[in-house]
Amino acid sequence: MGQGIWLDSDKLKLDDEIGEVLKHGTLTLGFIGLAECLVALCGKHHGQSEEAQNLGLEIIGLMRKKMDEATVKYGLNFTLIATPAEGLSGRFVKMDQKLFGKLPGITDQDFYTNSFHIPVYFNIPAYKKIELEAPYHALTNAGHITYIEMDGDPTENLEAFEEVIRHMKETGVGYGSINHPVDRDPVCGFTGIINDRCPKCGRSEDDGQGDFTRIRRVTGYLGTLDRFNDAKLKEEKARVKHSCDCSESYSDIAMI
Repeated sequence: MGQGIWLDSDKLKLDDEIGEVLKHGTLTLGFIGLAECLVALCGKHHGQSEEAQNLGLEIIGLMRKKMDEATVKYGLNFTLIATPAEGLSGRFVKMDQKLFGKLPGITDQDFYTNSFHIPVYFNIPAYKKIELEAPYHALTNAGHITYIEMDGDPTENLEAFEEVIRHMKETGVGYGSINHPVDRDPVCGFTGIINDRCPKCGRSEDDGQGDFTRIRRVTGYLGTLDRFNDAKLKEEKARVKHSCDCSESYSDIAMI
């Protein structure tokens, strides 16, 4: 406080209360693992069941209501955030595995699903994922993100890219992202999608000339895979691509 990071905090004396200074900032509550919570409560997550989706919105709606009530009661800015939790998603699940064991759909992965997201390993069309996650954006006033995983180079299909962005806007997504592979070969300089071999020079990572640089998104942040922690590396590996077919119903998705 005395270092002036908060507005007016440099004016505080040693024995002053900090309430007036806190009014300049935001006090935020976050959450992770809504999907696993719903599986624990009703057997399915919100990508599989309309009942689970309604319960999820009720849970997060209650959390937002409590934050709004605290704002009025204390005169401070209490908000609700859809937490990225890059570290906690792995740490918390390990703690729960010790307590409860590996429960299918709840603690059987090495990470908890971020905030209100549909699990990354669940096959669901892009449009349906957007529609299911969009209502949570209005409830999380401190921050949120919805993303889809697109296979291939989006510049080769700009029409589909634009349709996805428009659908995000029309459904009420506040912060949306389209994830796609961005790889680079530091030897020949090729930038694009690299599988086992570089499309330009044909080399692989086993030739002793160095690894390819692979950039991926972790929630709201882009970074290279070598900077991810263990839980996020496993999450990235578990991610499935989202098709742009919006015709499936809940019953169709549950059968995938």
